[in-house]
Amino acid sequence: MERPLDTIAALATPAGTSALAVIRITGSDTTRVASDILGPLPPPRAATRGDYRDRAGTVLDDALFTLFPAPRSYTGEDLLEISCHGNPYIAQRILEDLHARGCRPAEPGEFTRRAFLNGRLDLSQAEAVMDVISARGDLALAAAQRQLRGAFGRHLESLSGSLLAALARVEAQIDFPEEDIPAEDRAALRAAVEPLLRATAGLLATRRHGELLRDGVKTVIVGEPNAGKSSLLNRLVGSERAIVSPEPGTTRDFIEERIIAGPHCLRLIDTAGLNPSPGEVERLGISRTEDRIQDSDIIILVLDAGRPSPPLPAHLAARLLPGTAVVALNKTDLLRGPPLASAPAGLPAIPVSALTGDGIPALMAAVASLADGFTRTAGEDGIVINARHSRSLLQAQECLSDALNKLDSDAPLELIASDLRGALGAFGEISGKIDNEQMLDRLFAEFCIGK
Repeated sequence: MERPLDTIAALATPAGTSALAVIRITGSDTTRVASDILGPLPPPRAATRGDYRDRAGTVLDDALFTLFPAPRSYTGEDLLEISCHGNPYIAQRILEDLHARGCRPAEPGEFTRRAFLNGRLDLSQAEAVMDVISARGDLALAAAQRQLRGAFGRHLESLSGSLLAALARVEAQIDFPEEDIPAEDRAALRAAVEPLLRATAGLLATRRHGELLRDGVKTVIVGEPNAGKSSLLNRLVGSERAIVSPEPGTTRDFIEERIIAGPHCLRLIDTAGLNPSPGEVERLGISRTEDRIQDSDIIILVLDAGRPSPPLPAHLAARLLPGTAVVALNKTDLLRGPPLASAPAGLPAIPVSALTGDGIPALMAAVASLADGFTRTAGEDGIVINARHSRSLLQAQECLSDALNKLDSDAPLELIASDLRGALGAFGEISGKIDNEQMLDRLFAEFCIGK
């Protein structure tokens, strides 16, 4: 149930002890609450120091108060930010006092939801707020910032504007045949719709790129038992994440951690050793390893540099391709001569020691170079889409394709108009701006009907 006029309050910083904590209040009673606490209201958008006194007059903290009057605030409503000391007890006492003054606890995402409802953000920008907060790596952060600044929304607005122009012309030919309107020109309509279909397909092509930026490049560590896979994972992560033992087959299931390599986020996955003669439990782990290999973006094949290269299972050999795999010749600290192991043809081989850290920077540079190939391509203006966008764009693509097919078959304009409206609605679902009045505005403005 929508309660847009409720005044809500919530902690805007993570829970826990810190130097500072920020509490947000927004809604119709914000200025009344601020006045109750402070007396005269502070000047807009200027941090003002003052005592936070509860309703009994007890000073809870020495705080900073910043008032953002509507509509120039994050939510589009009056908004107050209280910056207090980051003692969880102080923050909780302030929240309890705000609730006693008539504020209710905010629901998850409610501040951003109000920003959308009040026209401060479109839906794609609202989603980008969480992308900025959770971005892992420079590329993911840059993409999220572009989205937050409205790059995707502006692109959709351009596509919707072109689509509205085409739809307005079709609707005018259907509804006002007696007016001074250009005669039906299916070739011109096709010329207007085809670029929209190409642009939609181009946006859809960025979904994979968006997944890699948001979730990380799946990087699977594989090799024989005791080749040092878990030691390498621990070295890369910087902690004892995986159990390391001289006993072969210690890792029976996969372990996943995220790390940063250059501008990329990597999902490192340590897998069970590829033992040609596994026990029953180890066989289950190897089966999961095979699944991870097939689902991987990048493979790090770990070989014991002091032993000849082992024969590789067919499913692994087929995935060790240039541009998607690198070989780590591990345990170089034990070598007394040149490595005995060698990389499969075409793959870079990096001598490393998971024990001492030698060669690890070179290995990470090689992996980051491979990741470049997966995250190099984005859409126009660096736009990337998510699963929700993809569903709507697929619907728009289907509608635009149907419209073109109907144009080829000389179907009635009414059916073509229906497809174009469907595509327009799909674009509107992404931004949250679905407004049938827009089409009427364009129709009357462009063709001067009823003048």
